[in-house]
Amino acid sequence: MDRRQFFRTGMALGTAMSLPPLARRKLFAASLPASLTDLTAVELSTALAQRQVSCVEVMAAYLQHIHRHNPVYNAIVGLVEDDLLLDQARAADRTLARGESRGWLHGMPFAVKDLTAVAGLRHTSGSPLFADRIADSDAGFVARLRRAGALFIGKTNSPEFGLGSQTYNPLFGPTASAWNPQLTAGGSSGGAASGLGTRMLPVADGSDMMGSLRNPGAFNNVIGFRPSADLMRDTPPATRPLSTSGPMGRNTADTIRLLHTMAPRPLEGPFQALNLDGLRIGWLADLDGYLALESGITPLCEASLGALETAGARVEPVKPRFDPADLWDAWTTLRHAGRASMRRYYDDPASRPQLKPELVWEIEQSMLLGEEDVVRANRIRGDWNRELERLFDNVDFLALPSAQVFPYSKHVAWPRYIGSRPMDTYHRWMEIVIPASLGGIPVINVPVGFDAGNRPMGMQLMGPFGSDRRVLNLGLAYEQVTDFLASRPMLAST
Repeated sequence: MDRRQFFRTGMALGTAMSLPPLARRKLFAASLPASLTDLTAVELSTALAQRQVSCVEVMAAYLQHIHRHNPVYNAIVGLVEDDLLLDQARAADRTLARGESRGWLHGMPFAVKDLTAVAGLRHTSGSPLFADRIADSDAGFVARLRRAGALFIGKTNSPEFGLGSQTYNPLFGPTASAWNPQLTAGGSSGGAASGLGTRMLPVADGSDMMGSLRNPGAFNNVIGFRPSADLMRDTPPATRPLSTSGPMGRNTADTIRLLHTMAPRPLEGPFQALNLDGLRIGWLADLDGYLALESGITPLCEASLGALETAGARVEPVKPRFDPADLWDAWTTLRHAGRASMRRYYDDPASRPQLKPELVWEIEQSMLLGEEDVVRANRIRGDWNRELERLFDNVDFLALPSAQVFPYSKHVAWPRYIGSRPMDTYHRWMEIVIPASLGGIPVINVPVGFDAGNRPMGMQLMGPFGSDRRVLNLGLAYEQVTDFLASRPMLAST
């Protein structure tokens, strides 16, 4: 729904509330887009709460849309049977008829990333080792989603154990970008992002260690938000974790609403678009030539930064006083060290052949590390955090592209080259996300448009640690000066 359609629908809602119930329902129905699946999550929530549309109608519309398009895009896996989901929707309608609502997600379909447990649903983590595993309880944020009224329709596809920024696995196969079913949706939250971009989901969760909320957001022209590293933890961690869960949405407002539900503690302060006048944004570009970028990415990002400048922001090139190679060294050391916990699968002759080669390699790398390597990596990480503090003393936000390549073939595991530069590991092509991940800082992926082949791209907007609300408010402001989120892909169907 574009901005004019949104306001027309909003005015129709306001007029409808002054009419008798039957007339109100007819007027609202006439104001809806062609499909209920085109409503944003916030719009859909309002329509359900005001009983202008029923939970059964919403579920039926989404199931019809999923059955038509999911066989092509493969975003949702382990889909629950239609009859069971419609029964749940009827129960949600009966609750609303009693004047009760569980929350803003009441009656809305939701699919959780397949790395996360949902009671009663398959929980494969994309691995043959867990092909038949059924979760017996909800993960923490899933329980919060359930309490808010979400109806769980299945899972979103993820690469095996979430490894790699390309969503494919031996159980379910690859997931496609909403913009081209032959191209990858990115990863590891590729199923979530594709589900949003194809309008098979109103809102979605993801997780991010190495760009897994940002890269698929970019590849599907949707919003992905990686929170500050401690925000999603029920208890404050001793150190900033490398990985975190987070929300994705078709726009920033939906993303904010979902974050409030997922997070164990609400964010303080108002959510409203930042005043861009005088705002300072540091443009990191390709880190002074260190990063390889596919041709066409930089101009798209710089054009979007230009739109922010036109609205009053000040954009200036920034060069960190830090060797990016040290960041890569620290990152890979800490990442590999984290794979030591999976050594049992490597040592077991029955399970090792079922591991993807990239995971075997990471486990073997962990076996080469000593305590002094981890100490050195953490020392580099501490130095980088101090450098980030210095940078944010001079600018309000930092900007980087969200990926170093445009979406590529979903049948290719990972890019071996960017231009003429070889990629020496399966994740080197996503090195651009490490500055934010290693710092544990909040970062939002915003869309920056499309190349000549209609392949989408995004940009990371990063703020200081703990500035989650301010980063999201920048996302709201960005949407006011760009219109990329109004673009819709031409969907393929079976």
